[in-house]
Amino acid sequence: MRVLADESKVSQLIDDMAAAIAKDMADVGSPNQWALVGVRSRGDDLARRLAAKLEADRVGTLDITLYRDDLSEIGSQPVVRTTEIPFAIDGLHIVLIDDVLMTGRSTRAAMDSLMDLGRPRRIWLSVLVDRGGRELPIAPDHVGLDLSDQPTEGELVEVHLAPTDERDEVIVRPVEHEVEAS
Repeated sequence: MRVLADESKVSQLIDDMAAAIAKDMADVGSPNQWALVGVRSRGDDLARRLAAKLEADRVGTLDITLYRDDLSEIGSQPVVRTTEIPFAIDGLHIVLIDDVLMTGRSTRAAMDSLMDLGRPRRIWLSVLVDRGGRELPIAPDHVGLDLSDQPTEGELVEVHLAPTDERDEVIVRPVEHEVEAS
């Protein structure tokens, strides 16, 4: 395991993301035209932190479990949690926030879920870590840590964020493969 970002670095990455989002917010319109929506889990923690820095009034949480295209692969009883978006998204600029972007499949699922809730004016994608490795034509608008040009095949990038986790950090560790019994 190696640490890519400790607590101090994660804080700086979040500050940088907030500044980039604030610039786009100022370029496009007034704060009442914006909302931040975090993908469970950890994207919602990140969204709340960004909302506090941006003094955003609208922040929500999106559960994409039933929209995933790998639902059969994640277990026979997937855990479905609630989506908590206490405002209409029609006509809003939505900043969709997730912890890690790799293939783009979770982002696609999140966009499908949002579209079932209404018709946003635009969706901006903000991620703490961009791993590269896209399988779908999806690109982030705001990135904290860009690893897209660094090979991480065979490794898992993990984002830990309080309060969900004990501390804030971004780590890389080898993927552990299950050993088949003979």
